[in-house]
Amino acid sequence: MVEDGVCYKMGHGEVSECVTEPAPGPALSLRPRGGLARALYEKHQTDQFLSQFDKSQWYHCDLSRVPAELASKFVELGPDDDTIQFLQRSEEKSDWILTQIWHSIVKTFLGWFMTQTSINGWLQRGSMFVVSLQQFLKLLGADEGWRGRTLLDLGAGDGEVTAHLSPLFARTYVTEVSHTMRTLLQNRGYELLEIDTWHHDRKFDVISCLNLIDRCDTPNQLLTQIRTTLEPDGVVLLAVVLPFSAYVESGSRDHKPTEVLPIVGSCFEEQVKSVVEDVLTPAGFEVVSWTRVPYLCEGDLQQSYYWLDDVVFVLKAAN
Repeated sequence: MVEDGVCYKMGHGEVSECVTEPAPGPALSLRPRGGLARALYEKHQTDQFLSQFDKSQWYHCDLSRVPAELASKFVELGPDDDTIQFLQRSEEKSDWILTQIWHSIVKTFLGWFMTQTSINGWLQRGSMFVVSLQQFLKLLGADEGWRGRTLLDLGAGDGEVTAHLSPLFARTYVTEVSHTMRTLLQNRGYELLEIDTWHHDRKFDVISCLNLIDRCDTPNQLLTQIRTTLEPDGVVLLAVVLPFSAYVESGSRDHKPTEVLPIVGSCFEEQVKSVVEDVLTPAGFEVVSWTRVPYLCEGDLQQSYYWLDDVVFVLKAAN
């Protein structure tokens, strides 16, 4: 939503903000007074702003703020066809007013005894978008004929993000904590592995860990498990929301992780540098390529979609 020139971007239980120009529209005195009418009016104003927003800003990175070697591995992306289609679907769903009202009522009730992730799975709403198949191939430096044997998507949610990558692989495995999301994943035909045993007796060509290390209790342990489960010539697709903000949705009384990642920096680029130097290198990974993308989420009665800033890495095990 846009208020006083600030666009609030929400996702995964957190709110960040970016300075924007105020959304154009009539004077405040012309705003409707009724609750629903006012909400619809404000949504219309916000959606007008989003339609005019320069989406290339999502992908820009100031490479002068990162070391030269890391800067040389940056791959600039943009809003491709899959991204635009996701935004268009989100806009259509957001305009289903009765459905959105129903979702708001149900979320308020179920919030007493279910996590937000499980509620979204039960309502089949709030799908995410990180990278498309074509964007993944570009990060990988591969052509359209590239194919892999096995993909493991950790914390796959409802499988919408997985669906962009799975056509490239002979077999797709997933993990997920939420029971409602696990049902959706099984219905999609993915091979569901248990969160406590997935790393015991298999190795994978590609492991995707998208926006998970800021949501799990032991991220360092997870990175170790990923490295030991990776095929010798395999790669990891890792996404991290920046600015970094750890939040454990379930299993922690104060929602804080047991293992705290030492990510520092006052801007996106400085935090990218810290992720590489303070987290990934000590964990035994080497950066193959990286980029900046929006972590998109379907919207609601307030606006058509939300986003957070994501750094996405392609990693390999360091020698």
